[in-house]
Amino acid sequence: MSPADLFRQRLAECPLVAIIRGVTPDEVEAVGDVLYAAGIRIIEVPLNSPDPFSSIARLAALFGDRALIGAGTVLQPEQVAQVREAGGQLIVSPNTYTAVIEATVAAGMVSSPGYFTPSEAFEALRAGAHALKLFPAEAATPAVVKGQRAVLPKEVPLIVVGGVNPANMKPYLEAGADGFGLGSGLYAAGRTLDEVAAAAEAYVDGLSRQ
Repeated sequence: MSPADLFRQRLAECPLVAIIRGVTPDEVEAVGDVLYAAGIRIIEVPLNSPDPFSSIARLAALFGDRALIGAGTVLQPEQVAQVREAGGQLIVSPNTYTAVIEATVAAGMVSSPGYFTPSEAFEALRAGAHALKLFPAEAATPAVVKGQRAVLPKEVPLIVVGGVNPANMKPYLEAGADGFGLGSGLYAAGRTLDEVAAAAEAYVDGLSRQ
């Protein structure tokens, strides 16, 4: 299965990406369990978390091919190899640095760079990106998504990230978004497992009401 197909498959199972910034290796498996139980099948450990490669390795070992595990806030191409060595298959960045995208594609991993303008989106696609992360969505209305969707390739998943809550997803979906990245609304350092589980369930339930 190609990286693009793998991403689309997991996104079809649940169009939510869990961004668990600040998670520690000691808690990551328990956090992963509650996210998976809620239905989430894509989990991203930002590299500015404590010992992120250990957390990625633990999640990759825990879930195997049942979930797509990867890294976020990937800023340098050499980090791509470190994520792959840990067992990760997904590389997410906050920008469209082509060296990171190209390294990801060369490694046979899923590339989902962050962008904000159509120019950035097409630069990322030329470098081989498999999906696009619209970030920060707090500054991008559903009307912006609709306008960009008029020119972006339909087959490329568009993930909205930033300020997403269970009540505001519908307008983005109607405008052409394919999924959402969930950060502090889902997980934050120090949050209990019960709180993470409740937040995850609220987001998944929110999708069913869209």
